[in-house]
Amino acid sequence: MSEAVTRPGITADALLASLDPLLRAWLPRQRWFAGKGRPITDFNLVAATELLPPTAELGLLHLLLRVRQPQVPEQGGDTPAQPADCYQLLLGVRRELPPRLAPALIGHVTRGPLAGFTLYEALHDSRMSGFLLEALRVRARVGKLRFERDPRKDIADDLAPRLLTAEQSNSSLVYGDTFILKLFRRVVPGTNPDLELPLMLSRDGCPQVPAPAAWFLADIGDDEHVLGVLQPYLKGTVDGWELALRELAAERDFSGEARALGRATAEVHLALARALPTVTLGRTQLELIAEGMAERLDTAARAVPALQPYAPALHTTYEALADLGRGEETWTAQRVHGDLHLGQCLRSPAGEWSVIDFEGEPSRPPAERRMPQHPVRDVAGMLRSFDYAARSHEPWAPEWAGDCRAAYCTGYAEVTGRDPRMDPVLLRAYETDKAVYEVLYEARHRPDWLPVPLAAIKRLATNGPATEAH
Repeated sequence: MSEAVTRPGITADALLASLDPLLRAWLPRQRWFAGKGRPITDFNLVAATELLPPTAELGLLHLLLRVRQPQVPEQGGDTPAQPADCYQLLLGVRRELPPRLAPALIGHVTRGPLAGFTLYEALHDSRMSGFLLEALRVRARVGKLRFERDPRKDIADDLAPRLLTAEQSNSSLVYGDTFILKLFRRVVPGTNPDLELPLMLSRDGCPQVPAPAAWFLADIGDDEHVLGVLQPYLKGTVDGWELALRELAAERDFSGEARALGRATAEVHLALARALPTVTLGRTQLELIAEGMAERLDTAARAVPALQPYAPALHTTYEALADLGRGEETWTAQRVHGDLHLGQCLRSPAGEWSVIDFEGEPSRPPAERRMPQHPVRDVAGMLRSFDYAARSHEPWAPEWAGDCRAAYCTGYAEVTGRDPRMDPVLLRAYETDKAVYEVLYEARHRPDWLPVPLAAIKRLATNGPATEAH
């Protein structure tokens, strides 16, 4: 069902017909567009909101656009039904585009209600991005869009915006050196953990996670779609991936930072366990987890032939996980980060680590991302990240990765009292699951990187120690 908030006489169908030719060409070129390499077969306008009605000078159009594309058939299987991802677009509308906005050009509209106007990516326009901050500041409501903020947070009205260019799956605007607004590009109905978990942790007083200052949503029917979150901008911080590569290039030890990062991860896990319910993992739960991992392995092996020789050995790892439940011991599952790696961590000039981006793995269904998991899942993700960093360095630095992996686990144990290496079956299973995910991702998006997770697969299939990188 399409819903539109536009001027009288302009229907959703007419608006979409006006934009369709330009968006078909522009969308696949965007870094955050998930459907690269597949044709767009259909558009459906979920919602359209004129934040500023087009005039001779400018307009701002907010769209939630469902994009339908054919799915790539799996090797040896049928072609799945066409998925339809919903994207958030902020489109600027002008009669003429000034030279400073030339890089943001989408195209010139030749038909429909916007004929004669020029369409462009509005986030490049400071007047448009400034409107978003003002809407958050005053808690505006425009059509289906609802802007909210923490009443305890002050938002100034004179913060100059700038668009960050490093984002991939989302877009971010920095306002002054005070706030950063993360705009979700691919949106889904329901609670977004990147708002839910930081809000919960802010109430718990967890200093490792920046507290949301404001956010905005779209109310579509009975569903709520989280569209963006405004958080403090941590000036002077460097992300863990960039820092690790810098230290590697200088041949400097990183194990001290890895140990501190392990402690920060543990603090976040403890705070999440306090803030949200936990569940017990017994035989049934462990068998279901192992079954899901085995299914993901089989899917990846069908798609990536290079993975197939290792599949039988990797399945034994999941079988060992299922067998854990046959004993008397149980484990506790809780909400976790879900996609933890060096790039999701920021180090301040004072040496303190913060954890950001709680969306989880974008390829996983939203309900799955919000399910309680064993905390070792996050640990495994970080161990894989150290391995990736070491593999990106020439020459490859396996000793560096091994030292960082061990130090990270040590730091984690210093806070929780339990070293992740004390659960070797769990740790190996989750690290294997993560490496399988990486193999599929790299094969589809970055084939040149495929040897990195395949090297880990080879190690894990031959039962290499979980805290070494062979």
